[in-house]
Amino acid sequence: GGQACCAATRTFVQDTIYDAFVKKAAARAAKRKVGDPFNAETEQGPQVDEEMFTKALQMIESGKKEGAKLETGGSRIGDKGYFIQPTVFSNVTDNMTIARQEIFGPVQQILKFSTVEELVERANNTSYGLAAGIVTNDLNKAIAFAKASQAGSVWVNCFNIVHQQAPFGGYKESGFGKDMGEEAIHEYLNIKTVTIALPSLTK
Repeated sequence: GGQACCAATRTFVQDTIYDAFVKKAAARAAKRKVGDPFNAETEQGPQVDEEMFTKALQMIESGKKEGAKLETGGSRIGDKGYFIQPTVFSNVTDNMTIARQEIFGPVQQILKFSTVEELVERANNTSYGLAAGIVTNDLNKAIAFAKASQAGSVWVNCFNIVHQQAPFGGYKESGFGKDMGEEAIHEYLNIKTVTIALPSLTK
């Protein structure tokens, strides 16, 4: 249901493949199986509670009002539970609320970019910095993006892969400290400084 701290809600797509990508993304979203999270075939469950359900729907409405194009979804499913249709927006701009706030709902915003330099600048123009990802056949571009990205985790040609041995945590408003890895140990330690005045050794 998009209720993951590193859900890839902002999707920047190269301008040369933008239209084709939007079409495929909307078709895939429309096919997602929504239902009982205890069913192994379910791809998307309900929102966790009424508050998050309402927030997600309000964010969807803001996307419509601010000029994003609704490609699929955008509504509640049925009248029981907190289920929301998988939702995809295109023609999203950086200043729109759905592109600047964490939604924690099944909402994807697809933005268009031309160059990697532009991509990095726009992707970093956010208050958050938990995770980022890039899909490319060009390793040099991938490395350049990873170095410049203001995010605690960067995934290349994959997403949401977490290892116990590697630290996980964000920059900016995405939290303090790290989980997992050696760095996580520091979250459980209290460091103390003790200063002792020694007798003079000149006597």
